[in-house]
Amino acid sequence: MIKVKVSLRPIVGKLNLPTVLKTAILPGDSFESLFIATQVGEIFYIGNGSLRTFLDIRPRILKLGTSEPGVSGRGYDERGLIGLAFHPYFYYNGLFYLHYSVAGTQGPGALSERFKPNPCDPKTLNLRWINRETHYDHIDTVEEWFLRSNGQPQKRRTLLNLRRPFFNHNGVNSLNFSPETGKLVLTTGDGGSGYDPFNLSQNDMEIAGKIIEIDVGKNTFFNNPTVVTRFNELPVTIQETLTVIAKGVRNIPGISFQRVNNQYIKYVGNVGQDIVESIFSFVYYKPIPVTQLIQASLMKSEPDQEGFINFGWRGWEGAFPTSFIMGCSSNPTLDEKTIAYYNEAVQTSVKRLQPLTSYFQKDPRPDKFGGTALTGVQAYMGNGIPDLKGSVVFTDLARNEESQPPVRGVLAYTRVGTDSKLNDFSVINIDYNFGSQSAYYVSLGTNLDQTTLFLGVYGSMKATDFNKGTVFEIVPDSKQ
Repeated sequence: MIKVKVSLRPIVGKLNLPTVLKTAILPGDSFESLFIATQVGEIFYIGNGSLRTFLDIRPRILKLGTSEPGVSGRGYDERGLIGLAFHPYFYYNGLFYLHYSVAGTQGPGALSERFKPNPCDPKTLNLRWINRETHYDHIDTVEEWFLRSNGQPQKRRTLLNLRRPFFNHNGVNSLNFSPETGKLVLTTGDGGSGYDPFNLSQNDMEIAGKIIEIDVGKNTFFNNPTVVTRFNELPVTIQETLTVIAKGVRNIPGISFQRVNNQYIKYVGNVGQDIVESIFSFVYYKPIPVTQLIQASLMKSEPDQEGFINFGWRGWEGAFPTSFIMGCSSNPTLDEKTIAYYNEAVQTSVKRLQPLTSYFQKDPRPDKFGGTALTGVQAYMGNGIPDLKGSVVFTDLARNEESQPPVRGVLAYTRVGTDSKLNDFSVINIDYNFGSQSAYYVSLGTNLDQTTLFLGVYGSMKATDFNKGTVFEIVPDSKQ
């Protein structure tokens, strides 16, 4: 693949964790503004070169940095404001949508200790999430807001209230509108912990681990819907607004749409467990109405899943059966890899979608890298960086190497092939000096026509370390 080199142009610094980067045209404006949503609950925008506050919902966000056993006190968190999307007609109707973790909803978590499956102990392979109303970590909400004529945002209604079992895998950049259907797309992670203890991602009734379309054009008449975890717990009027595009999701940093001729290629990244990070692509799909899933469940029958997308988790981690890795006591230089869910890997082997590309958490090849967690996937259609035009650009949180700090994230790209093979990828070299500060790549965004890329960088892994964020525009290398 072509070796690409780019530079970074700082746009704004000293931000809190920038989780969503996207542009929109404000009512009355003639230009796009860059909107930056931070995990702690601030939304800023940059118009005419100045940074302004669009909305501050920090009092609505639960306190970040405290969580379940084994994690409490670390400061790392995956909750907070994790989704922002603007209605396709935002310029005219002022509608936008938020996904965040609600203040005051902390619970003890679904399990009292960290989970790891044991193929020799069937009990660990068939856990059930019981006592859900008391054994959960927090509640997420998806809301519709509108921009009033005086420029002040106001909440309009709540679309969903979701009870989550653990603090992590809630999705990030989790709200995006489909240019094909005009519907709001919600990407939900599998609920967290590790290895999806309750196999929520493959269960058709569970909201966790899915890609869901919401028809926001339908008025559900519910100001504050019941807090749920399963589709069949929702009021019928809300069920009727929902279709499911995909299941088998572990955790997704959003969905990206690339227009090619008269169709859209969809790109989805699935964050890995221990082995590999994967990016999937698909054009054709057949969503299943939630009412149809519920009917099939009641009849104890299998719904027609022809054209329905399944990413394969938890039986598969990208192109590999889900495995856990242990050190070999007889030879410390080697690892022992054990398939965690053999039967599930067999059952979903032909039903699942193969990845477009994958990269490993450990990779000795000199032109590749070991990754930590996929944090963004975006199509690039601009002419500014010619070697990237038509490519799929992605970011990883931190290069996984046996080196000393400071930490650096990774920017890379791949292309859609026509030979059905797993595609190669290439690291994008960045000409920028971060100095002695760590630089975790936490988010990736584009403008409306995908001709400009934005990168969110943070100087710490902790949500409790404030004002360490910078947003950059990815620009051509000035030295080329």
